[in-house]
Amino acid sequence: MMKLALSPAAAGLLRSLLARAGVDRDRILLTEFRSTDWQSLTFMGERHEMELRVPGPDSEGLVDRLISGLAEDEFAIPGQIVADIGLERPPSRNADGSFTLQIEALTIVE
Repeated sequence: MMKLALSPAAAGLLRSLLARAGVDRDRILLTEFRSTDWQSLTFMGERHEMELRVPGPDSEGLVDRLISGLAEDEFAIPGQIVADIGLERPPSRNADGSFTLQIEALTIVE
């Protein structure tokens, strides 16, 4: 099994998203995650792209809770501000009834 090494900003973002769903961590599977350094003239941070898979009979309701108001939510990540977050594309239903979410976010160092 390959172990992911996430930056503190990426790990905080993922923890916040899982907490937002209000379910046990094993109900949402991280299938892809990529972070790249980002900077402007005045800010430094990271751009994050993640893919989550939500299995189970109640997956549609869980996905709705996870994405409802996502762009407007406040995230508590020490030393970071979530400047932008949203779905890369609408959730897709898989043949097994699970859903796949692709989320993009920009975190900026406080």
